[in-house]
Amino acid sequence: METRRLGDSDMELSRLGFGSWAAGGGGWEFAWGPQDDAASIAAIRRALQRGVNWIDTAAVYGLGHSEEVVARAVEGVSPRPFVFTKCSMPWDHQGTIGRSLRADSIRRECEASLRRLRTERIDLYQIHWPVADEGEMDEGWATLAALKREGKVRHIGVSNYGAGHLRRANAAAHVTSLQPRYSLLHRDVEAEILPACQELGIGVIAYSPMGAGLLTGAMTRVRVHALAADDWRRRNPDFHEPRLGRNLDLQALLVRIGERHGASAAAVAVAWVLRHPAVTGAIVGARSAAQVDGFVRAAEVRLVEEDLQEIHGFLQANP
Repeated sequence: METRRLGDSDMELSRLGFGSWAAGGGGWEFAWGPQDDAASIAAIRRALQRGVNWIDTAAVYGLGHSEEVVARAVEGVSPRPFVFTKCSMPWDHQGTIGRSLRADSIRRECEASLRRLRTERIDLYQIHWPVADEGEMDEGWATLAALKREGKVRHIGVSNYGAGHLRRANAAAHVTSLQPRYSLLHRDVEAEILPACQELGIGVIAYSPMGAGLLTGAMTRVRVHALAADDWRRRNPDFHEPRLGRNLDLQALLVRIGERHGASAAAVAVAWVLRHPAVTGAIVGARSAAQVDGFVRAAEVRLVEEDLQEIHGFLQANP
């Protein structure tokens, strides 16, 4: 699989990375519903077999469980893939998730992630979400920079930051990467955030390029209504009218474009994200090895002008 260097790092990443949010399983605030650990491990290993060389997780996914599953999946794998994780969303004994970028909180999170991932150093450590207090944000970013100097993490990045926060952090210590939400359903980062990353030399690893499953080619109204009770997408406006009908129509267009390329709608959706020059790679989740086979061709699909014009026309007519 084609690779690109991530920002100022020494990491050459495959265009696709494995996202392990769903691997956290059910029973927590932002779950995707129940998930079998063996299926998650099989999906991760299948992705590695198909050329994916990095895995993205977070401490909060499953309240630590996703990191444990990732550790099991990569045990004994050679060469070992890059493993990225995130901090800033600690939880209490009742499982209530908070937000903190205080130095002591981040250090506790980092040590816990190192234990769960069974590693001595994290390849990319990211702030998951900003907080309202800019002083606390500065403290958090300074703590990540210190962890890098201490050798606990190799590279540091952020997620869900706006252009202003990116510039502020980068002035203190270079930001290796940004992880933004970016898909055909959410294109707001194109205006200021992606250009800022290009200007500052910050790599971009886009999450949710398939619109949380709405652009896979497999989503239907029946499946939306059958989402598990603890699936966070039940609270997502994209899965409710008036957006749902429009999003399913867009999915149908991607299915038609995919047929011309011998690829799935999922692959087309991800390929559209990868076409942006600021994007280093895209994070794609899967619950099974079969789902991996459905999207992995995205790294090979090259959308032509006809495809892009059709997509643009749809977006113009259905803002």
